[in-house]
Amino acid sequence: MRVKVESFNVLHFLYPFLQSTILSSFPKTLTLAFFSSTASSKTLTLEKQEFPPKNATEIFRKSGCSDADITKLFLRLPYLLKSNLTTLQSKLCILQNLGFQGSDLIKIITRGPRILASRLSHGLDHRLEFLKTLFGSNQMLLKAIARNPSLLTYDIENRIKPCIALYQEIGINIKDLRSLIISHPRIVSHSFLNNEKLDYIHRIGLSIESKMYKYVVSLIAISRLETIREKVANFEKFGFSAEEVLGLFARSPYVLTLSVGKVQRNMTFVIGTMKLPTRIVLDNPFLVYFNLETVLKPRFLLAGKIQAMGLVPQIMGPSMFTAMRMNEPRFLRVFISSHKEDVAKELMDFYENAKEAKRLAQDSKSVVHKGFHF
Repeated sequence: MRVKVESFNVLHFLYPFLQSTILSSFPKTLTLAFFSSTASSKTLTLEKQEFPPKNATEIFRKSGCSDADITKLFLRLPYLLKSNLTTLQSKLCILQNLGFQGSDLIKIITRGPRILASRLSHGLDHRLEFLKTLFGSNQMLLKAIARNPSLLTYDIENRIKPCIALYQEIGINIKDLRSLIISHPRIVSHSFLNNEKLDYIHRIGLSIESKMYKYVVSLIAISRLETIREKVANFEKFGFSAEEVLGLFARSPYVLTLSVGKVQRNMTFVIGTMKLPTRIVLDNPFLVYFNLETVLKPRFLLAGKIQAMGLVPQIMGPSMFTAMRMNEPRFLRVFISSHKEDVAKELMDFYENAKEAKRLAQDSKSVVHKGFHF
């Protein structure tokens, strides 16, 4: 808003009145332009005092978060609506100063809500300096914090350093440990090794130089012993020996992350419906990774449909595994849309209906899934 005053003396007289009485009714910034008899002009900017936020929503808005992100956050963490505003604002300021804004800020709080309840500022400078040295650069540090915000709260002497020592003692170097901490957000807080776990690692048989070694060690370290035993026993039920199961873990460590129920359903389908030998999984572990309802079953049933219609190319023999491993667009292009329009439509309808069919092994739903910490 601009108020033109004829002379500087008049403005000088009005200024105290404007400052004490009228200013609070104007927007945050008020500009007064005044002119002298020589037509020269000057500009005076008066800053309105900024009032504290009224609620948590205002704090997040001022932090660059969109209304949509704020709504999602409060739906997931409704207790934030009752947060102490001063404390909440100070925590968000710390995260903003680290370089997190808007949607990134929301992601961090969603992944690690406890960060808002911790004494975040206590020893923060020392912790950040240590973490920067550990991860080698600010960029890697921010990436790690984004994946696991609790890194900002871990005790260096009692939590972080013992974790580093544990992995170094078993042959994991700092560079590999950095990537492990980023890939598995809770590796610092949940890693534990004892004689039985070390025996599993030894029996899996990978050398320290193996690319898979660090993954096997980290997955064993963050898993409960009862979970490891249960998952080994689950494969043994299908006729594998313990050594064959551990050999599978060596070739494809992330089989350890699959639930008992998922392995049971996929193995039942591979053996019972696809009529493949059990040990085919040892060379083709993707058969237990892939989703049964959206990949394995509909593609196998479509293979039978294509064979019954006498179409080519067919999904048989070794090409079955190739077809299973294709991404969806390529699979549709090769085996469905490559045919004439009416045939392609029939195949597509069949394929979509196969995806909607009820899954096999319904009784496996009653299995209690005990997953890993991560």
